[in-house]
Amino acid sequence: GGARLVERDLEVIARDLAIDYLESCPQNAIVISFGDNDTYPLWYAQEVEGIRRDLRVINSSLLGTDAYINQLRYKINESDPVDVIWSAEQIEGSKRDYTYYVQKPGIDPNQYVDLYTMMKDFVGSDDPSRMEQARDGSYINIFSSKKVSVPVDVNLVRSNGIVNADDSVLTEMRFEIPKNGLQKNDAAILNIIAANKWKRPICFTSQYGELGFGQYLRQDGLSYRLVPVQIKGINQDWAYDKMMNKFAFGNANVSGVYFDEENRRHLNSIRLAYANAASNLADNGKKEEAKKMLQKCDKGMLEENMPYGMVSRYQQHNIFSIQFLQACYKAGDTTLAEKVTKALKKDLEQQRIYYSSLSDDRQEQFAGERGDIAMATGLLSEIDRLEQYYKKPVPQPTEMPQAPINNNPNPAPAKK
Repeated sequence: GGARLVERDLEVIARDLAIDYLESCPQNAIVISFGDNDTYPLWYAQEVEGIRRDLRVINSSLLGTDAYINQLRYKINESDPVDVIWSAEQIEGSKRDYTYYVQKPGIDPNQYVDLYTMMKDFVGSDDPSRMEQARDGSYINIFSSKKVSVPVDVNLVRSNGIVNADDSVLTEMRFEIPKNGLQKNDAAILNIIAANKWKRPICFTSQYGELGFGQYLRQDGLSYRLVPVQIKGINQDWAYDKMMNKFAFGNANVSGVYFDEENRRHLNSIRLAYANAASNLADNGKKEEAKKMLQKCDKGMLEENMPYGMVSRYQQHNIFSIQFLQACYKAGDTTLAEKVTKALKKDLEQQRIYYSSLSDDRQEQFAGERGDIAMATGLLSEIDRLEQYYKKPVPQPTEMPQAPINNNPNPAPAKK
């Protein structure tokens, strides 16, 4: 018979990407995902391989349909039902597919209103006095304020682990909705946050900022947790543990495993997560931990499978690698920094040579999506800037104090 393929010979980035997302999340979390490429792997990992069935994965796009929202009302695997505020009748068919922002008398647009109250009593109301009449005489659902707040039970979020022991916790989470209209899936996400009342962690597979609460998302690894702590950065101890002990790389550490453009994009997301986490650790005086994280990622993605320097749409691949490079410098790993620099410079110089060989018309076609001479040159300049900044000599004082000279070969013992 022919050669038998085993898992170690295969690219398994979809399954491992799901592991990295799921293992980043705390127990019993609600996980909101975006698009197909991060959702299908999560479903596969849970339903086929039984990984982290305590988590409730919710696809944001499908939240635009009544049938999918209604599924949240039931327990699935080990995950309890999710409160969505509105009844099945209130979201049936096209009801509340879109709600508009309309100022109402008696509601100060500069005052923050309770999110749960607004979503239940205004957006969820069929009272004409809390709706707006359209030109055809029908009534449409509205939301009455863009400035909203979510009260925080400080003792609860400390006891259930949503926040860390040393966090300075807010008594309410305030944010402003940056939209004049909410689609049904937008409103459903706000409903989930409001009705959850901090009983369960809520995580996102991206640093989601479209509804205004992005400043409250803290990186846990590959996922972002909603926390009532107005702080940017990384959940350092949590991320370090998960990324050092739980993360997988889709066999990118096995020589000869091929990754196409789409899968390289996902590997880049993992590489960027390591860069961000290591950079944050280094900034907070934890250079050794940062160095270990970067080396873990480097060993997990062989350069022959996942180069540091490579052409991509909008130069995203090289931009992420430059962020990884900066993290290497911050952590003091000059050996890894030189490896990344060499790969980046080689690719970007080749890009410049290639783009300059094209006709003017062809150069215009490439500009923007794939890059051009200016983009490649700009990235090379950034690499040089980082190199000069982090390799500059430590300034020395103009006059160094002279050490006292002691000519006595047998000095007297120091007095106690």
